[in-house]
Amino acid sequence: PMAATDPQVLALAAQITESEEQDIPLLLLKLKGILGNPSLGCEESNKIKQDIYDYGLTQYCLLVLKRDHSQLHGAWATAAQLAEILSHCCVGLEVKEDPEEFYKKFLPSAIDSLLVLGKRLQARFIRAIKDKEKQDFLHWFQIVTDAICWLFGGHIHLAACVLQNDHFLQLLITDNVETAIIMMSVLHNILRINSSVLLQVEEETLHSVLDELVYKLSSTTNPAVGSAATKLLLLVAKFCKQLVQLFTARYKGLKGLLSKQWTGKGFDREVNQLLDLLYLEQCSGKGELQKQHQAACIIQAAWRGFQTRKRLKKLPQAVITLQRSFRAKREQELQHLTKQKEDEALKLQMQLQRQRAMRLFHERQLALLEVVHPSQVNKYMQEMEEKSALTIQRFWRGYRERRIFHQQKQSLKEYKAAIIIQRAACKFLEKRRRRRPLSPWKEPKGLTDEQRLALQQKVDDYIKLHPASQMSEETSKELHMQAQAKLAQFLLRSRLDQGAAQRREALLAQVNTDVELLMNAPGLAEITEKDLGAFMSRSIPVATKARQTHNTMLKYTRWPWWKKLGDEFMEDDVIPDDAINTELETLFIGGRK
Repeated sequence: PMAATDPQVLALAAQITESEEQDIPLLLLKLKGILGNPSLGCEESNKIKQDIYDYGLTQYCLLVLKRDHSQLHGAWATAAQLAEILSHCCVGLEVKEDPEEFYKKFLPSAIDSLLVLGKRLQARFIRAIKDKEKQDFLHWFQIVTDAICWLFGGHIHLAACVLQNDHFLQLLITDNVETAIIMMSVLHNILRINSSVLLQVEEETLHSVLDELVYKLSSTTNPAVGSAATKLLLLVAKFCKQLVQLFTARYKGLKGLLSKQWTGKGFDREVNQLLDLLYLEQCSGKGELQKQHQAACIIQAAWRGFQTRKRLKKLPQAVITLQRSFRAKREQELQHLTKQKEDEALKLQMQLQRQRAMRLFHERQLALLEVVHPSQVNKYMQEMEEKSALTIQRFWRGYRERRIFHQQKQSLKEYKAAIIIQRAACKFLEKRRRRRPLSPWKEPKGLTDEQRLALQQKVDDYIKLHPASQMSEETSKELHMQAQAKLAQFLLRSRLDQGAAQRREALLAQVNTDVELLMNAPGLAEITEKDLGAFMSRSIPVATKARQTHNTMLKYTRWPWWKKLGDEFMEDDVIPDDAINTELETLFIGGRK
């Protein structure tokens, strides 16, 4: 039968469940009294730890440690005590249900949280100014490191986890004497518990730890730091014989540093033992190194001889290969030059053909312009521009469609494949549908009386909200008469505008003819009676009317200002028909008497 749960643990779990979040850290501190009861035996203590883990109190401790410790009741002191409680709850605990979750996830997470807490306490200890604050932070830092040592002491596999954690290396790499000594004591406990842990970690981590220990020996004169670093190096050399070779190869000045700087500092026995191990490894390494050197020389000589003989055998073939490659490269260059010359010649020929075609096109245009009547030149040029634009558009659309077709060729293949697959799928589904028995026809469900009344009510409400607009017969007739009047006015105005446009076109044609005659007329010194006849009117009345109009305009320009006062009030867009007729009648028509 299963043992009953401890009533204190049960009561504490119920109290934490009902409490607010900020009160949970202070309640968890009661676990220290439950675990520290002197009347408990070993089995009873383990049973209480199992109950604490089963009720999630251990997980609560870990979650609280991951929060911002400055906001806790009691701040860093509470965090340090919770770290100690967490380590004591985990040591001696054997989880039978889901042990992988506990050993591979929960314990490494706890180690990481404790190291983060230690890193924050170390930073605040270094920044603290008052002696009381420094003592408090150092005391809390010692509690956290002791909790870490207690935790990996109960679970040996966590030693490698601690050593490989980046926060541990950051804690070790410090210039502060007090915290450096404490972290080196943690490393000493790790090596004492698991002597082969340095061979299990990565090479980069191992080198980082050893580099920091050697750096502390070379950068400080504090005997406490030197003693701790020397003892650690001696412990590494004793437990891991393979690392002594690393000391002699990576740190060649270590023997001189130990003998000159740290002899006579109060820990000569450890220094002498470490120096003896280094000298012994160096002596044994020299003989082995000499043998390896001789063997390497023999191997290199045999290899060089083999390579030389092999190269001499392949020399004729190499010369042939070189000649072949040279000829191939020269032939390739000649082909490239020939192709380049052909491309240039083709480009020049295309340019000449283009120039010749343009010249022929311009000559053909000039010949056509000589044949076409001057009044038809603009129309002809517009037609030619339209034909040219259509030709350019046709070629551009063809080029664009061909390019789009090449781009969409793969998509077209996929589209056709999809059509084939869909057709096959449709046939397959149609066959399956035919095999199924036809279901009896079901009459669609109609509206009930209540639904019909509700729908009719909605329609009536909508008609009331949106009534149709009604218009009387008199209003409709009046709108019709207005529309008819506006339509008649528009048609009359359009007819007048059309007549004015025709007169303007006739006037522009006459002006263009006169301008062309004036442009092609000879100079005054070279003019003849025949040329003069082209500018004389065929009609005497027209010429007389033109003369009278000219004289009238001259008189009008000579009028005084008070006779012209009414002219500025005339609207520009109102042109009387008499003026239009006068302008048309007084046009100069080329001809002769």
